[in-house]
Amino acid sequence: MCGIAGLIYKNNSVVQKESLSKMTDIMSHRGPDSEGFYMNGNLGLGHRRLSIIDVSDAANQPFFLEQKHVLVFNGAIYNYIELKEELKELGYTFKTHSDTEVLLSAYDCWGEECVKKFNGMWSFAIFDVKKNILFCSRDRFGIKPFYYYTDKEKFVFASEIKPILEIEKIETANLQTILTFLIINISDQTNETYFKDIFKLPGAHNLIYDLNTNDFTIRKYYDIEFNEEISKLNLEDSIVLFEKEFEKSIQLRLRSDVKIGAAVSSGLDSSYLAAVATKNLRAINKDDNFVAITVGSLDKEFDETARSEVVTDHLEINHDIIKPKTDEFKNSFEKVIFIHEEPFGGISIYMQKFLMKEANKLGIKVLLDGQGADEILLGYSRYSAAYLRSHSFLKNLRFLKNIKSHYSISLIEACKIYFYYTNFSVKKMMYRKRGSIMKSKYFKKVDYSKTIDLTNSYKNIFKLQKNEIFWCQLPELLKWEDKNAMNYSIESRLPYLDYKFVEACLSINNNYKIKNGWSKYILRKNLEKYLPDEITYNNKKIGFNAPVEHWWPRSKEILETINNSKILQQILKKKIKFVADRDLEWRLYNIAVWERLYNMKLDNLQEHEN
Repeated sequence: MCGIAGLIYKNNSVVQKESLSKMTDIMSHRGPDSEGFYMNGNLGLGHRRLSIIDVSDAANQPFFLEQKHVLVFNGAIYNYIELKEELKELGYTFKTHSDTEVLLSAYDCWGEECVKKFNGMWSFAIFDVKKNILFCSRDRFGIKPFYYYTDKEKFVFASEIKPILEIEKIETANLQTILTFLIINISDQTNETYFKDIFKLPGAHNLIYDLNTNDFTIRKYYDIEFNEEISKLNLEDSIVLFEKEFEKSIQLRLRSDVKIGAAVSSGLDSSYLAAVATKNLRAINKDDNFVAITVGSLDKEFDETARSEVVTDHLEINHDIIKPKTDEFKNSFEKVIFIHEEPFGGISIYMQKFLMKEANKLGIKVLLDGQGADEILLGYSRYSAAYLRSHSFLKNLRFLKNIKSHYSISLIEACKIYFYYTNFSVKKMMYRKRGSIMKSKYFKKVDYSKTIDLTNSYKNIFKLQKNEIFWCQLPELLKWEDKNAMNYSIESRLPYLDYKFVEACLSINNNYKIKNGWSKYILRKNLEKYLPDEITYNNKKIGFNAPVEHWWPRSKEILETINNSKILQQILKKKIKFVADRDLEWRLYNIAVWERLYNMKLDNLQEHEN
């Protein structure tokens, strides 16, 4: 896990090491173990390394394959051992034990098609000397970041936004992204960022830059296909398939030369993850140093420490519990906003931040986390709306009868969810309510096209899940996970997002995911083997719920900060005196603090456009 950076001058100016060093220095947290640079005329590549697999200097980057290719790589190719054997049979030899060398050899062998063979997470750039191109790629689901900026003079890319700002000082905010964040509460619907003209390479895409013409193309290389054979399996066979594919995912993600831990709550996802990981580590006698970390809450309603202890006691694994105090939140408040580079949805981000800090303190470099499970197993209560849209009246009656155990919501709440998520007109009413504080000309600018697509996809659960995985839900969660983990030099690995496991889960009969009054039924049936019913059949979903009233109580300071924001002064009708919706209040406040930390503004065109 590392940080990568690159710079191309289109006017053939020579790239200086000093420029690359500025970019890599500002993200040294992503790779504290070593740094490296490559300059070739108008092209420069920089790298910061966090050593996970083959920690020797031989695996440092930029990595060279003879005089043909140069690689900077952030991520992990989990199936590198199998690929290495395949490449050896084709005549390749290796001088390291790293996945980095396998990745570069795979490109040499299969060209752009190599990414289809990788099982892992990645963001990389390969300079192909003979073709004079820069081949860049981002993993299927966008677990690892790739930001870029281009103008008439240069093309710049990096693992974070701050390195790009070292080369191009951008202080103009992206109006559409801000408006979407305020009204729809989603900011990763497109490849745009909050910084005007800085973009993200989408997951499942390659970017090929031609240094001869200074043009680049972006191509999609992957999509999730529905498997009819899997959908026809009976319940028993589906349970077996689920277990088999998840076991494979865990086994691949336990490949490491450093200490491994896991984020564990009282929830199903992290409990099953910890159980399967523990079983596999014991099989190879490597479970002694395995640590489960739980973040407790000052709010007793959302505190998961007691149930998490039930999990770790039954699994007989080391358990570390932290319960961050209010002062700890205040002391890290602005730093976290700066680290995340863009406004984010709520202060639960800080709960995850404290978890990563604790992992770092314990010497853990690889942390298993349960991100993605809800998206592939219909774990959110809003999926009840899609279930109702795709089933008969009789089945819906049975489903609603058990809705309390399915998602821990009432029948009335289920009806509200159904009408809100399946009807854009109902959503628009809510958006108008939020937008009542906004000048009409700005409210009219909000782009609802992706939201309309998402609403329409509730007619088809498979399509809905794909939408949430690729652009609506998961990209934000993965962005926050990466920023929090890498700030503490931790490689976060996500077994539920193994692409083969995802493909299997999305094709498994949906009636096995929600069955007999239980959501995630197929996971629960496998979890029965490891944990008591207290955990396996617990329907209370908590997640990283922060103790808002303890950490961030209402105050005049919050309103003053919002009202002092020049960006918000331009967008809002008048000064804010009170915001009933605390989530909206946070978004307003977050924008105001981000604006100050990054010296952001709206440009004249955005300000005066009608």
